[in-house]
Amino acid sequence: MVKKKKPQIFIIHGGMTFKSHGDYLKFLENREISLAKKISWSNEYLEEKLGKNFEIIRPHMPLKENAKYYDWKIHFEKYFPLLRDDIILIGSSLGGIFLAKYLSEHKFPKKILSIYLICAPYDDTLPKEDLVGGFKLQSDLSLIENNSDRVNLLFSLNDDVVPISHSEKYAHKLKKSRIIIYPNINGHFKISKFPEIVKMIKKDKKIIS
Repeated sequence: MVKKKKPQIFIIHGGMTFKSHGDYLKFLENREISLAKKISWSNEYLEEKLGKNFEIIRPHMPLKENAKYYDWKIHFEKYFPLLRDDIILIGSSLGGIFLAKYLSEHKFPKKILSIYLICAPYDDTLPKEDLVGGFKLQSDLSLIENNSDRVNLLFSLNDDVVPISHSEKYAHKLKKSRIIIYPNINGHFKISKFPEIVKMIKKDKKIIS
């Protein structure tokens, strides 16, 4: 008897973009460095809660601290032969707008069970960062909902990186999608545990079980 393969979760991390190489160098010169281990909900926590029943894929996207959309697109598409139907796609921050842009411009080659765009910026109206590097969304985002009828956009009311106004811009374009705003999550989803998304993913799995 052939053992059934686990459903896949594909997570695209965040990143930064800069208008010029000089701005990027200035960031490198001024950023704070720490030896403390960074604990993220998308790594240890998700592995602990879902690793037994899911194959979790976390690609390292190229030059995440000076990201370019087309570099990420090439790397993303290299994974396609390894992916299976009923995949769950998660994009966090810059990874969220990357997925939004890609899925609004391309038909995904596999059946997508659900999409999660977490604290995804909509445009270059961020208070602290520039959103450049080819990540600009087109006007028509309808293909995202054609790629999957289970699209979830998750935002924090108190996000200090992506203003809550970006959720309203997505809501205007994606009428069928579910938009959730968390008043209890502070900041840019830099949290060690995220039980809310685990609960939603477990519900997703029941569809294909």
